[in-house]
Amino acid sequence: MDKRTDMAIELSNGSRRSNGKIVRTDIDLDENTAKRYGKAPGKYITIECDAVKTADRDYYKRLSNAIGDVVDELGGKASNVLVVGLGNPKLTADSLGSKVFDRLVVTRQFESAETQISGICPNVMGVTGIESFDVIKGVCERVSPDLVIAVDSLASATTGRIASAFQVCSSGITPGSGVSNHRMRLNRESLGCQVISLGVPLVVYASTIISEAVGDAEVSGDISDLIVTPKDIDFLVEECADVIAAAINRTFCSF
Repeated sequence: MDKRTDMAIELSNGSRRSNGKIVRTDIDLDENTAKRYGKAPGKYITIECDAVKTADRDYYKRLSNAIGDVVDELGGKASNVLVVGLGNPKLTADSLGSKVFDRLVVTRQFESAETQISGICPNVMGVTGIESFDVIKGVCERVSPDLVIAVDSLASATTGRIASAFQVCSSGITPGSGVSNHRMRLNRESLGCQVISLGVPLVVYASTIISEAVGDAEVSGDISDLIVTPKDIDFLVEECADVIAAAINRTFCSF
């Protein structure tokens, strides 16, 4: 059964190192490997930690710092950062981007800010009638960021990674790819600046759960296309948004 996932860690091996409860895995996908997996070539770094799932808030700062270190590493020394909250704010499992946007510390309005941070939440075409890419492209043309951070909910092929595997990718993101609703890709070629994506799995396909339970069995199309999210998704998305927003704010704001 093909893995339906946004997570490079579920498709390819990489170098792993751990620091307490936090495990970092670095994966570099070259052109050939990326094509085989249907991904974009680039660096995919995953920070795994179960602090959110276990509600261990005392560990959140360490988790945020670990994610922030990766954002800083892949984003370079950006001085003008645009954070994009992707997804549909009205769908809980897809609202991660908007909730991170709500927690973002914006500084572009302050001339004295060492790093200008701005943010947008373009919603989805089904709600606005406008492709999110078109909104983001238009803002980039006016704001001229040197780094775009696209935040979105992801899909995993492993239920154990829900709300516990934070992936940062150097080659941008194709919104909706995890739920087979592919839109225009956000990357350097399309936006004219460095783009990194940041997200965490909040959904899995029903076929993934069946496969984990009974192995590679034949699954009917109606069932396999169902997308499943945990019953405590309200809590998980709020906590993951706290962690991700803190990672971005601490990376680019001196407070």
